[in-house]
Amino acid sequence: MSRVVVALGANLGDRGSTLRAAATAIAALPGVRPVASSREVESVAVTLDGRDDTKPRYRNAVVVVDTDLEPQAFLDALHGIEDDHGRTREVRWGDRTLDLDVVAVDDLVVDTPTLTVPHPRAAERAFVLAPWLDADPAAVLPGAGPVADLLTALGDDTDRVDEPRLFDDASSASRPERNATSA
Repeated sequence: MSRVVVALGANLGDRGSTLRAAATAIAALPGVRPVASSREVESVAVTLDGRDDTKPRYRNAVVVVDTDLEPQAFLDALHGIEDDHGRTREVRWGDRTLDLDVVAVDDLVVDTPTLTVPHPRAAERAFVLAPWLDADPAAVLPGAGPVADLLTALGDDTDRVDEPRLFDDASSASRPERNATSA
């Protein structure tokens, strides 16, 4: 079984409901067990040209799961969840109803045309690091270091959202032996 960190984001539609529905769908995938989740944060949209305050703000979160799925099969399942939520891919780093990124899979290094883990820009994104740290205070980004240190060095420009964690009953990511139930 592999431990996978997934970053969730949305800046179109009912962002919070979309993130919660996506987390529920991830937890319901065959061979997946929810471990931990973050609370939601808001952040400024990032485009190919950098931060863009004129775009709708993003809601972001992180879920941590254990899975029997191979990394590519897990990514394919995430793409299906994105598609179910109306995700389109016309503009790279454009507005979206849902974005699901595999940030890390255990300590694996994967570099294929469709999947790169650890995520190549995770250490540069407070909207990934802040919720990941919330989900797992002991988190480490493989090849980069402790998430807490990375976020401190980067600075946290996210705003916390007053909503419950995405998984109602998930345990702490640093304690994988506890059984969590699906939300």
